[in-house]
Amino acid sequence: MTVAENAPAVSAVRFHRTLWALQGLLGVFLIVASAAPKLVGETTAVQTFDDMGAATWFRYFVGLVELAGGIGLLVPRLAGLAAVGLTLLMVGATATQLFILHGGALALTPVIIGAMCVFIAWGRRDSIRRLRARS
Repeated sequence: MTVAENAPAVSAVRFHRTLWALQGLLGVFLIVASAAPKLVGETTAVQTFDDMGAATWFRYFVGLVELAGGIGLLVPRLAGLAAVGLTLLMVGATATQLFILHGGALALTPVIIGAMCVFIAWGRRDSIRRLRARS
């Protein structure tokens, strides 16, 4: 086997590892830095949802969705589907930052996280297809 014939396999392995690294970092970030403050009632998280005029149950709901998505990114079979769900959540978070909280530059955070989720969902599209085929 020549180097040229082996290049696609090496490239695929690197891509797979890159996806897992991104999924791991993003999953841990969502669990620790995003979901946990909402679920334990950290002052800033509570204030943000109060500023939105959202009820307490909504803060818990968003925290649980982020927790489930973060865990899902760490589970091989669920990673692609979790990334799709988190992408949708980040679309809502971006809209909330822009139109309700008037966050301006703060809207960049959910945009960047959403872009990473789109990349993961694209990279894990085969696993999403397999899950769809099972249902």
